[in-house]
Amino acid sequence: MDFTFTEEQQAAAEAARAVFSGVAPDGVPSPALVPGAVAEDIDRPLWAGLATSDLLSLTLLPEHGGAGLDLVALCLVLRESAKVLARVPLLETCAVAMALQRYGDPGLAGELLPRVGRGELVLTAGSNGRSGHDPAELAVKARRKATAGWVLDGMQSAVPWAQAADWIAIPARTDEGRAVVALVQPAQDGVTLADQVSTSGERFAEVRLESVRIDDRALIDGAGAWEWLRALLTTGTCALALGLGEAVLAMTSQYTGKREQFGFPVATFQSVAVQAADRYIDLRAMEVTLWQAAWRISTGADGALPAEGDIAVAKIWASDGVRRVVQTAQHLHGGFGADTDYPLHRFHAWAKQIELSLGPAAAHEEALGSLLAAHLLG
Repeated sequence: MDFTFTEEQQAAAEAARAVFSGVAPDGVPSPALVPGAVAEDIDRPLWAGLATSDLLSLTLLPEHGGAGLDLVALCLVLRESAKVLARVPLLETCAVAMALQRYGDPGLAGELLPRVGRGELVLTAGSNGRSGHDPAELAVKARRKATAGWVLDGMQSAVPWAQAADWIAIPARTDEGRAVVALVQPAQDGVTLADQVSTSGERFAEVRLESVRIDDRALIDGAGAWEWLRALLTTGTCALALGLGEAVLAMTSQYTGKREQFGFPVATFQSVAVQAADRYIDLRAMEVTLWQAAWRISTGADGALPAEGDIAVAKIWASDGVRRVVQTAQHLHGGFGADTDYPLHRFHAWAKQIELSLGPAAAHEEALGSLLAAHLLG
């Protein structure tokens, strides 16, 4: 493994830092102070800025107007976005675009992807199923029509920013038991969106499908398409957890370096320093497991276990790690961490949403154990 980033990947991270430098985490009402969503729409000015900086086309092929970079580059950008709690579906849009580009109909990809790169279209994905506990593809049934096209029935809950999306990627299962990805538009017949609010205060939706008809090219049915899209979404979420955790630890370092007790900064107290050091170790573990998973997905490199094993390890560290980082930050900030005029409580809410999205570490440990049992290591 070589975790040295290429010049192109480093340039993407630098461009992201420049775009996100003007974003304030408290640019919308606090989720602790409003009964519903903090805003009706995504951050459109930021979305336009991402398009202008070519960050929305980062992973698109040159024939679609993109730079042709990989998941590692996208994760570097996502890491920066989480440091400012950027309210844009960057992960979802890029992941769905990458799946359409790799597995979808070439004609549809040629129509949509250049517009995605220019910021004209917003994509999102439903990956939570009915409750977040069962496989998402089991929540929707895709039935082949007698002539041509498909009919979809079912629902996906907690779809991020679905109301702002132009296309929604919906995992589904065919009568033959194959997992596929259907692309639907929120305004088409049979699609109903019911408002939901995430733990972080963002506007999500329950997407219901009742006899929704799509043509053949709107169904991505290549072998492994849904599994690959799910891997992109999961690994990208781990990148968000890392960026958020790094921002929170930096915030905690600044606060404890200025806050004094008994005439000394609390950062000089051994118990405070030890807790901060433990969280730093968490972040470094989150980082190395993230790049391992992203590298395996991007390169298709062989390993002792399938790439799903590396993804499971990254999820274990991201889910538990981001929780530990924000809890320690709240503890070291004292009551100030809960002050709604101070941004830490916002990061705590976003961290909890990420943890819920990834699922409990114990479940990923069980999945990893199953992989180890199926692939005996020499």
